[in-house]
Amino acid sequence: MPTIGSLDELAGILADRSGLYVRWSMGPAADLPAPASRDELTGIELPGLSANPLDVEPWWGDRPLPTWAARRLYDYSHLPRVKDRRVRPWLLHGRECGRGPDNEPLVADVEPLGWIGAEVIEEALGEVARHNDSWGSLDRRR
Repeated sequence: MPTIGSLDELAGILADRSGLYVRWSMGPAADLPAPASRDELTGIELPGLSANPLDVEPWWGDRPLPTWAARRLYDYSHLPRVKDRRVRPWLLHGRECGRGPDNEPLVADVEPLGWIGAEVIEEALGEVARHNDSWGSLDRRR
């Protein structure tokens, strides 16, 4: 699977295609043989992979796509620290088939598109830090 190497590259993909999500996990090889997530609190199997939408919302207007992508990646960039250091973000196309207990999309018919490189996450963290005064507190270090 290819690796996306910059926020600009990811933004270009977002500009060209809809139905895109980022999933933080061990990757498609681990997820796709039995494509279901599990609610960590109750242990209930969910009918799809939990993922975060990357499609740009209309209210974003003509603001920069790299900033949108950075904000979306930042939200879960803490997962490798709190879950498992092998957890990595990957880009996928899929069909939303429900919502999980945290209101996250559950995705079926998954097409893996690429790993999101560590350098992209570093760029995203920098982009969020650049805007932090105007965005308020987005502390995900815990």
